[in-house]
Amino acid sequence: MPTLTQLSKKPRKSKKKTTQSVTAPQRKGTCIKLYIRSPKKPNSADRKVAKVRLSSGKIIIAYIPGEAHSIPEHATVLVRGGRTPDLPGVKFKIIRGAEDAKSVTGRKQARSRYGEKKPSN
Repeated sequence: MPTLTQLSKKPRKSKKKTTQSVTAPQRKGTCIKLYIRSPKKPNSADRKVAKVRLSSGKIIIAYIPGEAHSIPEHATVLVRGGRTPDLPGVKFKIIRGAEDAKSVTGRKQARSRYGEKKPSN
């Protein structure tokens, strides 16, 4: 714990909470590598993630939500903020249904998250 004198000489800096730039809600990027990671305890699964080079030049790791993606390497994707709690270091998600990331087919609920259009009856 710092003393009052130490705090008056060098005050504490607030940590930045947001993961992406304030100027853009989404960022376009190119997939460099696609691979599988396993989550922290107590969960167990194979989470699909992609290493993405953003248009700003920054390289990040983004989670691919939904079932069965068909994103190849060097595909253009749209990335938004939002961490995946059981994957350390993954603070972004790929937007399904935009650019080269196809939507999840056959979705009935939460369609907007996975880029699926409303089914015609």
